[in-house]
Amino acid sequence: MRILDNLFGPHSRNLERALDRTTTRHTLLSENLANVNTPGYKRQDIDFGMTLEQEMGRGRSGDTSGAHKTDRGSIRVDGSSVDLETEVAALAETELRYQMLTELSARYFRGLENVIREGR
Repeated sequence: MRILDNLFGPHSRNLERALDRTTTRHTLLSENLANVNTPGYKRQDIDFGMTLEQEMGRGRSGDTSGAHKTDRGSIRVDGSSVDLETEVAALAETELRYQMLTELSARYFRGLENVIREGR
């Protein structure tokens, strides 16, 4: 990755990690929705604030998943901690975050493309 960092700067790597994290969160939220009626299922999620702090503190190494079981306790009689409305809202937020990140990535690479074309 050093070659890519030298070519594109660390910004592209940061965007890549953010997109990976957003994709991971989407997967976890989808699993939560799939198990909404599973007795005793504990929801999983990524805390983006905590993950950002960890990312800034550790640099470029380590696990980027950040997935963890949330311990909100059972909110339903069957012991499940999945709330349909909460999951759908979190999924919508994650989709908006992903769209924003893909737009930032596209603009970043369009800017690099413009620099390269002007150099001819």
